Order: sequence, then structure tokens, then C-alpha cells
Amino acid sequence: MSEQPAPERPVRRAPAAGAGLAVAEGQPTRASANVCQAASCMSAQAQEITAALAGAVAESGMQDVAVRRVGCLGLCAAGPLVEIPETGQLFTLVTPDSVGEIASALAAVSPGDPRRPQPPFFAAQVRVATENFGAIDPESLDDYVAHGGYEALRTVLNEMTSTEVREVITRSGLRGRGGAGYSTGLKWTTVAKASGTQKYVICNADEGDPGAFMDRSVLESDPYRILEGMAIAAFAVHATEGYVYCRAEYPLAVARLRLAIRNAQRAGYLGAGIADTSFNFDVQVRLGAGAFVCGEETALIASVEGKRGTPRPRPPYPAVSGLFDCPTLINNVETFANVPAILRRGADWYADIGLGRSKGTKVFALAGRIVNTGLVEVPMGMTLREIVYDIGGGIVDGRPFKAVQTGGPSGGCIPAEFLDMPVSYESLIELGSFMGSGGMIVMDDTSCMVDVAKYFMDFCRDESCGKCVPCRVGTTQLWMLLDRISTGRATMDDLDQLERLAGIVQRMSLCGLGQGAPNPIFSTLRYFRDEYLAHIVDKVCPAGVCTIEQPAEVMA
Repeated sequence: MSEQPAPERPVRRAPAAGAGLAVAEGQPTRASANVCQAASCMSAQAQEITAALAGAVAESGMQDVAVRRVGCLGLCAAGPLVEIPETGQLFTLVTPDSVGEIASALAAVSPGDPRRPQPPFFAAQVRVATENFGAIDPESLDDYVAHGGYEALRTVLNEMTSTEVREVITRSGLRGRGGAGYSTGLKWTTVAKASGTQKYVICNADEGDPGAFMDRSVLESDPYRILEGMAIAAFAVHATEGYVYCRAEYPLAVARLRLAIRNAQRAGYLGAGIADTSFNFDVQVRLGAGAFVCGEETALIASVEGKRGTPRPRPPYPAVSGLFDCPTLINNVETFANVPAILRRGADWYADIGLGRSKGTKVFALAGRIVNTGLVEVPMGMTLREIVYDIGGGIVDGRPFKAVQTGGPSGGCIPAEFLDMPVSYESLIELGSFMGSGGMIVMDDTSCMVDVAKYFMDFCRDESCGKCVPCRVGTTQLWMLLDRISTGRATMDDLDQLERLAGIVQRMSLCGLGQGAPNPIFSTLRYFRDEYLAHIVDKVCPAGVCTIEQPAEVMA
């Protein structure tokens, strides 16, 4: 077990969580231990650590110390994590047998102790959507309210009109965090102006990008925030019913979300007459069966309706004719997570963060060959170098950086020459990638870019719903061509065919899955064409990843 400074955040006194040892009633809290109980840490005995630490504190007679369950602390590579927020101590790689050191540190905490300086992983982040991560018990409504929860909803319902709410969101510059980057305020206004007595709000939590876990972490760590954001959106667009469409592979997120819905209903934050007003809004959970295509909004709507999750042509767009043919607002988890903060602090505050038209912050899941794998939230405009080296800690084993892949299977690979590029919606598109939901996979010189393109094409062909020929057949043919190249069986004619077919699939596919599937091919050809040529002409894989089939005469 090791210790390092914890992220800077205000220490607020909230009711201790039932997941550990609470202080005696009426007893002031001198110190607390926040145990991360997000999925990654729970998979490494976080619950046992909580129980062991609570037992150690009890045996020491520290009645003014609380052991609390909290959401994701972000530094997943070093989990399980335990934080002492009063002093800024963060204990990493904790085990049930090593909690004695934490108990000793808790015993030494005194009022007025200075906080330790933050490590770079935390110091460079700007928390908006994840501001409560590691600070509240995700299952406690009281804890959420004590940290400013539902303050924005009460202000909206009592002091603002729907039009004023939409104007605030529009002025803030918030754009959809699901990937497309469409103006959130404009989308809300379109739904609000659509005719129809029944309207719906849907939260898209169908996160399927390889290496991405942003939505899961938000739902696990701060589910009440999503419900508050959805309720504010519903008021703004005149909706009365909402759905959260979540992957069934996220059992902890689903369980905490359902608990949050029940608690919010009992407390009057969901249901009829919310916050003693005439506004009515309720939320249900719908589980997806793991189909990546259901992240596309029309396929998602079909799945919520109980139909097969396949996309349909647009227009009409869901904002006009969506769920059950009614006007429907669809935003993803992170978009809704930003809404309460914007309403609390104002549109100008949010618009001052970011770069150009890319306002605010973005949550990224750092994965791949990077030291500090985990979840980070950074202001738009931060460079890739700052994200990878300052926050991410650089490349594992000190190997050279080769590329970073953003945007999931529909994104692209950005080479080292663009490490100093500010990250924004526009800059990523200019380089042949895009923001996507926030996955960021870092690669070093041991990655073969032909193999990377082949991996993502294999993913896309497997996840194709099969409704349209360009995607159903085209992605399979593209994978077969990439397989020929990666095994050294291709010719230059195959490379030409790969480029032509990729363009056809991109132009002719029905939905975003097929339209974006060739992007990894385009970006790797744009920046790493020499690796394709090495496989085809020289019959070698520069990274030593691919198994090249040598001609019989060479083998002899």
C-alpha cells in the first residue's frame, strides 16, 4: 500500500454513510476515511476494506471518525483507494490487511492540519460533471443534498420559466457529450417547440466504446445528479416522463440508479408535484442487451419501445417524432451531469471554461499503454501532451508515444506530431478523429496500426445490426482486406480497394455505426501509411505484432 496526496476539494460535513462506521449521533466528525466503492475498486475487495477499516477504527475507540463509502476517485490504476479528505492523504493499492496504516493516520488528524499538495493527476483537472466524485456516498440522498444537490432544480421550478432555462443552457455553450457535439440548448428548444401533448426525456447510458467507462462511473458515483439534470431538462422541454437506457453489463450502476429513483420519489424530487410545485416528472430504467448500435438514438428508441434495436432513416428526427412517435429529448449521461452545475453557477461561468466553440470540460477514460489509467475531467483546449504526460503520467515503461485513439470504433488515431494540439471538437475532426463519448486509448511503439484498424473493424462488423447492405457486407469485406494486409497476403491493388470500399461504406451506410466504421482506416492510412506498405511490400510488421505468412520459397 502506498500513500500520496489526494485531490483538493472542500470538506463538507454530511451524514456518514451506512457502508462503514458512522460517528455517534451528535458527535462532531474530526476525520473521515472515504473508501472508493466504484466498480473497479469493488472488484479488488473495496467492501472488505471498508469493513476492515471500520473495525480497526472501532477497536481504536475513535468515536469521532467516520468510514464512508464514496464514488470513483478517478485514479483507477492505483485502486483500491482510500482518502482522508481533511489532510489530503490518498492511500493506494489498499488491501484488507493493510488498513492499520490508515487507522493510524486517522488517529493523527487534528483540526487545522494543512492539506498536502496535489499530485499532477488531480491538480490539472477541472471538475464539473464529476465534482462530487469521491466526496459523497452515491447511495445517500442526504449526502447529495448536503453537497448542493437539487438546489438547481428548486431554483428552476420556483424562480424560472422553461424559456429562461433553455436560454441559460444555450448561452453556456454546452454541447452533447455523446460524441456528435450538437448544441444542447438548440436541441432542447427544438423539442420544446415541437407539437404534442406528450413528450419524453431519455438519458443515453448505452456506453459501448472499447476502453470507455465514463457513463458507468457517473451513474455509479453520482446517480442523483443525472436524475436532477433530467428533471431540469424535462421542465425546459415540457416533458413528464423519462427513461434511462443503460447497459445490463453495468449491474452496480443500475442498482444505484434504481435506488436513487426510489429515494428521489419518496423525497418528492420525482413524481407528482415535485418540490411542492405543479411540475410532474418520473423516470424509469430500461436495460440494453449489449448491442453497440443501440447507442444510435433511433435504435435506442426502438429498443425502449420493446422492438429490435435497429436504426431508421432520419428525418423525422426524435426531437419531432421519437419515442412512441412523440417529441423526445435524448442526451447522454455526461450532458445531463453538467446541467445542475450550469444552473447553479450560471451560463457565463461555464462558457468561460474551454476553447472557442468547445465550451466547458470533457470527461475522458484514459486507457491503454499509459501509467495512470482512470477517469479524468479536463477543460476543453488542454493539449494531448498535458493529458497523456502531466495527468496520465506518461507511457508505461518509458516507451515512446506512438498514437492516441479517440472517438471509439468510429474515431481515429492521432500520431505523436500532434501531441501539442489543444483538444476540442473542431481540432479532433480536423485531424480525422472526433470526440466521441470520451474514450482515449494511448498506444506506444509496440502497437501495429494495421492491427489496430483491423481490431476496430472487427468490432464494427460484429456490432452491425445488419439492416443496411453497406454496413453489413462492407464492414466484413473491409475486415477481410485488413486481414490480408496484416498477414502479408495483400497486394497494392488490395490497398486501393480498401480505400475505395471504405469511402463507399462511409457514404452509403444508414446510421452512424456504418458511417463511422471506416474512420480508423482513414486515419491510420493518413498518418501510418508506411506501416501498410511494410506489410504489403516488405512482408514485415514494424511493431512485431502481426504474424506474416512467408512465401514457400522464402521458408525453404
